[in-house]
Amino acid sequence: MRASISAPFVDTGADDLVWTLGHPPTEPLASRSLRVAGARVELRVLGASHQVVVTPDSGGGALVETVACLPGLPGGLPGRAERPDRGGYRFGSLVETLARGELADRVERLHREVADSPGGLLVAFPGDPLAITALHLTPLGGSPLGWRTWHAYPQTGELVTTTSTMTTPPSPERSAP
Repeated sequence: MRASISAPFVDTGADDLVWTLGHPPTEPLASRSLRVAGARVELRVLGASHQVVVTPDSGGGALVETVACLPGLPGGLPGRAERPDRGGYRFGSLVETLARGELADRVERLHREVADSPGGLLVAFPGDPLAITALHLTPLGGSPLGWRTWHAYPQTGELVTTTSTMTTPPSPERSAP
C-alpha cells in the first residue's frame, strides 16, 4: 500500500534514530492494520520513523516497537537485540551509506516490492522522491511473525534496514516494558 501524506521531509539521519519497546503509540502519518494468527498488527509511519504495534487476540498488553528520533534520548540503533520475555522478540538493524544512484535503485525496488504487497506500507515524503519509510510484514499468518522496515535519508545517502521477529504474540504476562 502506498500512502500519500502532506508532511514535509525532515532533515535527519540514521544517527538520530532510537529503538525502543517502551514508547507509547504515537499518532501516525499513515498506517495499515493486518490480522495474523493470534494477533492484530499495525504498521505505522511516524514522520522519519516507524512503529509496529502487535496486539494479541488473547488480550493484555501490546508490543510496540518504535524506531524514531525521540526528544531527550541519544540516537543510535543496536545492531542486534533480543527480548525472549516479549514473545521471543528479536531485532536487528543495518545502516548503509550509498551513492545517490544506488539509493535510487534500492528505493525503486522497495516501491515495487513493498507498496503492492498485501503486508506492505510505503510512504514517500514530499520534497525528495528518495525520502521514504517502508514497512513489510512477512509471512502473513505464519510463525514466527516477522517484519522489515526501511528508512531512506537521501541527504546523507543512508538506508536504514531493520528486521524484527516474534516467535509468539505477546501475552499479558509478557507485556511489561
